[in-house]
Amino acid sequence: MSTSTPEAVKKLLENMQTDLRSLSMECKKKFPPVKEAAESGIVKIKTIAARNTDILASLKENSSEVVQPFLMGCGTKEPKITQLCLAAVQRLMTHEVVSEAAAGNIINMLWQLMENGLEELKLLQTVLVLLTTNTVVHDEILSKAIVLCFRLHFTKDNITNNTAAATVRQVVTVVFERMVAEDERFKGIVEQPTPVQGNTNRRSVSTLRPSAKDAYMLFQDLCQLVNADAPYWLVGMTEMTRTFGLELLESVLNDFPGVFLQHQEFSFLLKERVCPLVIKLFSPNIKFRQGSSSAASPAPVEKPYFPICMRLLRVVSVLIKHFYSLLVTECEIFLSLLVKFLDGEKPQWLRAVAVESVHRLCVQPHLLRSFCQSYDMKQHSTKVFRDIVNALGSFIQSLFIVPNTGNPAATNAPAGGSGSGAQAAAQGGPGAGGQGGSLITQAAFEYRGTWIPLMTVSVQGSAKATYLEMLDKVEPPSIPEGYAMSVAFSALLDLVRGITSMIERELAKEEEEVAVRREANPDQNAQAEPAHLVWEEMVSACWCGLLAALSLLLDASTDETATESILKAELTMASLCGRLGLVTPRDAFITAICKASLPPHYALTVLSSNATNLNNKAYSIQGQTVQIISPSSESHQQVVAVGQPLTVQPQGTVVLTAKNIQCMRTLLNLAHCHGAVLGTSWQLVLATLQHLVWILGLKPGVGGALKPGRAVEGPSTVLTTAVMTDLPFISNILSRLFESSQYLDDVSLHHLINALCSLSLEAMEMAYGTNKEPSLFAVAKLLETGLVNMDRIEILWRPLAGHLLEKVCQHPNARMREWGAEAVTALIKAGLAYKHNPPLAQNQRLQLLLLNPLKELSNVLHADIRQKQLESVLQILQSQGDSLGPGWPLVLGVIGAIRNDQGESLIRTAFQCLQLVVTDFLPTMPCMCLQIVVDVAGSFGLQNQELNISLTSIGLLWNISDYFFQRGEAITQDLEREEAALQKQAREKGEPLNRPFHPAPPFDCLWLCLYAKLGQLCVDPRPAVRKSAGQTMFSTIAAHGTLLQQSTWHIVVWKVLFHLLDCVRKSSTTADKEKIESGGGNILIHHSRDTAEKQWAETWVLTLAGVARIFNTRRYLLQQLGDFFKAWEVLLDHIQSAALSKNNEVSLAALKSFQEILQIGTPVKDSAMPTEALALAVMGVPPVLIDPLSASGPGRHLLRSDSMLERLTRYNGAELQAPPQGEESALEDAALWWSAWNTWYRTGTDSTRPPSGGTGTDRPSFVPSQPFLTALVQIVPALYQHIETGFSMEDLRKLGVILHGAVSIPISSDASPFILPSYTEAVLTSLQEAVLTALDVLQKAICVGPESLQVMYPAIFEQLLLFVEFSCKPPQYGKLETKHVANAKYNQIQLFTPAEWVALNYVPFAERSLEVVVDQYQKTACHKAVINEKVLQNIIKTLRMPLGLKYACPSESTWKLAVSSLLKVLSIGLPVARQHASSGMFETMWPELANAFEDFLFTKSTPPDNVSIQEFQKNEAIDVEVVQLISTEILPFANFIPKDFVGQIMTMLNKGSIHSQSSSFTEAEIDVRMREEFSKVCFETLLQFSFSNKVSTPQEGYISRMALSVLLKRSQDVLRRYVDDERLSGRCPLPRQQVTEIIFVLKAISTLMDSLKKTQPENVDGTTWAQVIALYPTLVECITCSSSEVSSALKEALGPFKDFMQPPVSRVQNGES
Repeated sequence: MSTSTPEAVKKLLENMQTDLRSLSMECKKKFPPVKEAAESGIVKIKTIAARNTDILASLKENSSEVVQPFLMGCGTKEPKITQLCLAAVQRLMTHEVVSEAAAGNIINMLWQLMENGLEELKLLQTVLVLLTTNTVVHDEILSKAIVLCFRLHFTKDNITNNTAAATVRQVVTVVFERMVAEDERFKGIVEQPTPVQGNTNRRSVSTLRPSAKDAYMLFQDLCQLVNADAPYWLVGMTEMTRTFGLELLESVLNDFPGVFLQHQEFSFLLKERVCPLVIKLFSPNIKFRQGSSSAASPAPVEKPYFPICMRLLRVVSVLIKHFYSLLVTECEIFLSLLVKFLDGEKPQWLRAVAVESVHRLCVQPHLLRSFCQSYDMKQHSTKVFRDIVNALGSFIQSLFIVPNTGNPAATNAPAGGSGSGAQAAAQGGPGAGGQGGSLITQAAFEYRGTWIPLMTVSVQGSAKATYLEMLDKVEPPSIPEGYAMSVAFSALLDLVRGITSMIERELAKEEEEVAVRREANPDQNAQAEPAHLVWEEMVSACWCGLLAALSLLLDASTDETATESILKAELTMASLCGRLGLVTPRDAFITAICKASLPPHYALTVLSSNATNLNNKAYSIQGQTVQIISPSSESHQQVVAVGQPLTVQPQGTVVLTAKNIQCMRTLLNLAHCHGAVLGTSWQLVLATLQHLVWILGLKPGVGGALKPGRAVEGPSTVLTTAVMTDLPFISNILSRLFESSQYLDDVSLHHLINALCSLSLEAMEMAYGTNKEPSLFAVAKLLETGLVNMDRIEILWRPLAGHLLEKVCQHPNARMREWGAEAVTALIKAGLAYKHNPPLAQNQRLQLLLLNPLKELSNVLHADIRQKQLESVLQILQSQGDSLGPGWPLVLGVIGAIRNDQGESLIRTAFQCLQLVVTDFLPTMPCMCLQIVVDVAGSFGLQNQELNISLTSIGLLWNISDYFFQRGEAITQDLEREEAALQKQAREKGEPLNRPFHPAPPFDCLWLCLYAKLGQLCVDPRPAVRKSAGQTMFSTIAAHGTLLQQSTWHIVVWKVLFHLLDCVRKSSTTADKEKIESGGGNILIHHSRDTAEKQWAETWVLTLAGVARIFNTRRYLLQQLGDFFKAWEVLLDHIQSAALSKNNEVSLAALKSFQEILQIGTPVKDSAMPTEALALAVMGVPPVLIDPLSASGPGRHLLRSDSMLERLTRYNGAELQAPPQGEESALEDAALWWSAWNTWYRTGTDSTRPPSGGTGTDRPSFVPSQPFLTALVQIVPALYQHIETGFSMEDLRKLGVILHGAVSIPISSDASPFILPSYTEAVLTSLQEAVLTALDVLQKAICVGPESLQVMYPAIFEQLLLFVEFSCKPPQYGKLETKHVANAKYNQIQLFTPAEWVALNYVPFAERSLEVVVDQYQKTACHKAVINEKVLQNIIKTLRMPLGLKYACPSESTWKLAVSSLLKVLSIGLPVARQHASSGMFETMWPELANAFEDFLFTKSTPPDNVSIQEFQKNEAIDVEVVQLISTEILPFANFIPKDFVGQIMTMLNKGSIHSQSSSFTEAEIDVRMREEFSKVCFETLLQFSFSNKVSTPQEGYISRMALSVLLKRSQDVLRRYVDDERLSGRCPLPRQQVTEIIFVLKAISTLMDSLKKTQPENVDGTTWAQVIALYPTLVECITCSSSEVSSALKEALGPFKDFMQPPVSRVQNGES
């Protein structure tokens, strides 16, 4: 309620009257004067009230009188009265009805009361009311009132003192508030204050207004009082404390800074009075050193006094806060002092309050900035800002290092001691027990055994002090443990927070302005702002100290929140430094975070080298070097992970704590949010992350993202559940971190890439020489970064791909390489798949840039890399195969870059790619790549790791050739277009066009490349590959050869086919003969392929056959080439060398090929052949355009030197003078055939020549096989048909030698069962058949040929007869011992002693030859040549052998055939011989014939024992036949026949008639076996011949008579002897032999008798009769014999004598005749 309303006034008047009445009542008795005054006062009041409308104003005017009674009442010193009066006075004051004079009176009255010590509280109340309700009190009165309050402050009564203190404070405030109000009133009025001189009298206040003057005087005196000087204005002060004075000063300065800043007088006071005062008062604190004894110092040192010191610090805080701008120099001193107070040697409380003061500064960033500008940035000034920060840092360090004397308990604080970190954290420090014993962990710092709890001292951003507020304490308080640390910690954090947020705000503002300016004026370059310099200076000044303190705290922190705050501080500092471009501090902060993330003492070069750089700069703080403190290992932290360190030699495990993980998250955060400012320090960040990732066992997964995985080796990573839940989060941030690289600018991105590369290099260094799992972090992250920046891949591709290729993929450590390859390939695949702008198809450069690393990977020797490379090629083909375009050569290059030292799987993958290409992409690729495809497919064929692939790739080549065939026209056009372009380029450069097989047309070149590749494959070391390639090549040439141009065929023949033949021949002849045990794995190899030689043989066979077939089928095409004859000769040469190779398979096949090229009558015509040529071909004239004479160049091996033409002329006589037109081709053809004949001849000669030298025991190196020889001989007929015109005797002789040689060759015993017939069969082998066929062809040709040819007959006979001899005398093959297989007799021998070589059973052959001879002779017996060359004699001579051997012949059939042949031949030949008897051509034949008969009829061999009677009779019949021949064909023509011969015959017959018995029959057989029939015939013939009337000469007759008489005489003797012996022997039987003889004689006699009967009597000589009759008596004597056999024979002999039992005819008659 207002004091001026009428009601209030009325009430006031009433109250006053009441008060006065009360006063008069109280004073009635004791103090009458007072009573009177009171009463008069009542009257006065009433009067005033009645007279004035403005009662209050009138009251104020008369206030001195109104107040008087009350003042007198106070003077009574009666408590009751005094109280009443004071209350009344207060009421007046409240209503502001006190004038200045009245006020003065009141004050004086109060002063008296004060001096009397009465009603002190009431007094204070009254003063306060007086001064606060109005402004009437000034100058001396005011000062008196203030002094009064001061004096009451120093009474004995505590309550009074406190009240007084409060009052003084309020009064001081009131004084200054009045001044402020006064200033406010005069604000609008401008006055010219007289300038205050610096040296003006300090009491000069003339310029001030009243209230200001009061304030000025008051403040001045306060300073005086504090300084212990007499006051100028506050007269009457008796006592004053400094503490109180300082408090008052502080409150004034703090509450009314405006006063000092606006009024120079006050500013002057500040400068001149306050600051020196403060500095002076500080001195004891500055000098004091804790712990130094006073004796040590010369003068006793005043001890610092807590209350003053603390208040001084408060004052300083206020001064700095409000008047820094006025007191720049003074503040420098204050701040330096403040810094000194933090010193470790100062008392604990002093440090505590100092640190609180510092905290107050730290929350005012703008102030700090001013410091920096005013001091740190001035040249010769103290670096105050830096010192403050460093001091804080040192302070914190010192708390850990110096044992806390203030609290002895702190020295042995750590609970848990050396227990595990987790326990210590759980048990908490000693402070933990205070919380009701609960186990809540107390936040604390712990470092090297010093444990300092952390308290919550103030809210973030405000510096709420504790000890600076302890104004009531006189003694220094005991500082709780950890308090100072907590404050310092808050101060640090607030400092960082303040500075960074201030600078960042301003930076942001500046950037906006710049942006606006840019839009307005784009050309203008931004100037460096002066503000920047301040910021940079601030950061430069403080970072060192901050970092030192923060890293130490971070290491020591055991509380997650505290750690978080520290990390945040470090993070913001790092980011700020980055933004300001301060590299060293940025890196230092980052290093600190990095170190904190890693386990203690973890060796990480990047970080340590950085730290040393910092140390070398030796940032010192008051003599102490700031150490970037390495984390200590003792911190009691909760262990969350145990893992392996990423070092070259891992020693044991390392432990990650929860704090490490927390730091790691900060690091991630830093990289994520501030990546753009990291620059080169990416390296630090990433190196650390890499190690952490490693320890946590995160392994890279697809796309480079890290996933928790198990460590590969060593003690496995152990992770607690706490960290397990964190891992996905960490790995997620890690990925996001690299994903966010897409928002970095190009420069930052390059920094990131470079950092990753160098990190990767380090990881590689470390992985060298160990098989330890390498760190793949860098590689994985390079990949991730590449993938997210695909849109600007060009700018980072080179460093990225270059590093991965050159370094990572070449690394010896497999995991490392594998990831390198994974990264490269993933990037390439992503790059190709990415939708670039413009698309890749239009940006060839980029496409090749992306594909190039794929190609580069081929240079890496490691298989796993190539595997990766090829798998990715496969994927690229599957996804982008259609759009590769110009990238094809690169891709194909990759597929084809296979080498044999790479494993199978690699080759298999590459091959899959190739298969895909061939099956799907041939049409989409540029035609110029087709040749590359061929090369690549070929290289797969040539690799030797995987046989199946080689074979399949040959199949691919076949497919490719089909593709060429089908798309021929399109390909030709494309290639020709390209060729034209290339030629143009080449011309411009002035170089020749470099292309294989140039100048063939490009499409043909493609084919030639294909053939060349197949050609290489045909000589691959592996037989299967050779076989497949050979078949493919020849099939391709056969199928698609028509596409080639004629000139190309020339290359095919010489460069492809013949070249191939040369290679194969060379390889085959040098191939190894060692047996190959098995064909890899457990494949068994057939014996026909178990050596390399045999395997090559197969190849040779195939190749030769293939070439021959091409020559056969493409004959017309080839004949149009200029050098066909030369090619033919080369081919024949190859056939020859193959035929002569020591391998049966090859040689046989060579002959087959030979046969193939010779069976060319008229080959199938080529479609392109014109009709005239066709007509010629029908006539057998091949269209060859070459002159045969000019073709006889080198390489044409004709045995004769004379030309082909001459030979032809010679054989055809004069018919062929010169070849008429059109016959040149025939001649050329003949030349080809003769060339073939020469080849055949050389082959035959070499292959059938028997081995020379050596004994029978040496195994010959090689013996041709039967099939080979057969084939060789079978060629003759075909060949002969073409060369018969020029075939000479000489040639025939050569042929004969070869045939003979061929037949003589034995076979090896192991092959015999397949070739030989079973022993009992008489069959010809195919070779023998062939030989005979060949001769037959010749013979037929001779037969129909001209006369001139018939001279060859005898030669053919000669040849055949040679063969006939084989029946009894098998041919020898060199000196080889052979076992002969003839007939069944030898069967057993064969089984028991097998020989290595078996001669054939020549009997059937010889017999067949004999049949041929007979047959031929029958046809040609009369030919001149046959007669002249004594063919018959030769036949007989040859037959003599089997005839003579007879039973000894190897085969029985032989002699029988010989006999029958002889009979046939003689039946034809004898008449011819008789005809030409005169010419003497046959003279030598007769003795031969006689000998032949002799040998046969009286053979020395005995018939075998097992011959049956029937057989014997048959044989005898043959003998009889011969004798009959003699009797019919020879003896009748004795006059044409030499006498010697006839004599021989007679002797023979004579012999036959008696001596024919064999001595080995049984009794039963005797009559049969005695060759009775034969003897009989002989006898008869003899007799017939003897008694024939045709005997031409008596001499001959005499011979026969002689023979007869000898015969008879002999019979006589035998009989006689028998009779005698019989007598002598008595009963004993005679020897069997003798009995046989006698029986024979008897039979002969009976035969003779028969003969004589048959003969004309005139032919028988008388003496003969006499002899016959003389036998009779002897015969009669034999009758007595005992043998029944003899008796029966005797009976037969005696029988015929009956014919003589008649009277003889007259002798005369007989005599006459």
